[in-house]
Amino acid sequence: MLTQLQIHHIRNLSRVAISDLGQVNIFFGPNGSGKTSILEAVHMLGMSRSFRTGTPRTFIAHGEQRCTVYGLTDFSAPGQRAAVAVQRELGGDVLIKLAGEKVRSVAELVAHLPLQVLNAASFDLLTGSPAARRQFLNWGVFHVEQRFFSEWQRFQRCVKQRNKLLRRGKLENRELAVWTRDLAAAGERIHLFRQAYFEALAPRFRAIMADLSPALLGLELRYRKGWDKALDYAAALDVSEPADCEQGYTHVGPQRADLRVTVGGYSAAETLSRGQQKLVVCGLKLAQGQIMSESQPRGCVYLVDDLPSELDAQHCKQVCEALTALQAQVFITCVDAGDLSGMWPSEVTPVMFHVEQGQVAQQPPASAQ
Repeated sequence: MLTQLQIHHIRNLSRVAISDLGQVNIFFGPNGSGKTSILEAVHMLGMSRSFRTGTPRTFIAHGEQRCTVYGLTDFSAPGQRAAVAVQRELGGDVLIKLAGEKVRSVAELVAHLPLQVLNAASFDLLTGSPAARRQFLNWGVFHVEQRFFSEWQRFQRCVKQRNKLLRRGKLENRELAVWTRDLAAAGERIHLFRQAYFEALAPRFRAIMADLSPALLGLELRYRKGWDKALDYAAALDVSEPADCEQGYTHVGPQRADLRVTVGGYSAAETLSRGQQKLVVCGLKLAQGQIMSESQPRGCVYLVDDLPSELDAQHCKQVCEALTALQAQVFITCVDAGDLSGMWPSEVTPVMFHVEQGQVAQQPPASAQ
């Protein structure tokens, strides 16, 4: 897990050094103090980008040309201690170093520090477009199936070339057939990877939700592959080819897949309260983290922004207990120190940090106060 963190010039965090990080790290303070920016910095260590915005100009401190985040990771095994650093330039350039060596692929960084984010944007899993749910699905598959990433890149290249040919209007049937054949093969493999992952995810989600909200009956997770379930992908492409040619793009495939949560057969987004929706989102993220922890020794790091918002104390406590059961490292924010400090099992002693006006101060344990 992360044991040390240094942040330079991210929003109002000019120069922040945090040591003695623990399994559970609570950052509390008034709104606008910089709590979420700390989570944003950790996200940059694992993804080389912010979870709030893709534009460096909006998260690099005003008047600065770059921002830097440095972290020290310790995997509690000989030779498994490594430094990771990410620097973002105002112009968009990125420099990533892992154990002192430059990293060219963000995929390598992602594998080093797997992340789960729980924040206001996570509601998109229920209320947003299918793209948000596909991203969630792909994120899980990426961490458990080594072949997925290269297959996804192959699919993206094939669909881009096929669409380019479709938009020309005057098609060479032989060339279109070649790209369609390769697209069908890649798309079918992606579906099989996703299907296998979904079959592992769904029962874990149901079990977690039975603990978090046993009164919520009829909750189901459903996967739609993006084309007629009675057809393989090659046959579905053959059926849709006239419409593809007429409109100039590929209508069916993994790029149309979706993951839906229903309650009694109805959309959870339309039937559940905001608090219930947050519990469902927590259930999805916890189930995904559980699979990640089982499939790789490093587990994952949870970045949780303002958990008490829209959840009562009992449900907050249940989520905190579930996070503890995963043995995940947690970075979590709240306004008041008392909002979360008593929510954890007795064997867990959270490390408390007070954040105010971009300054971070570790608080002594309650027993020492």
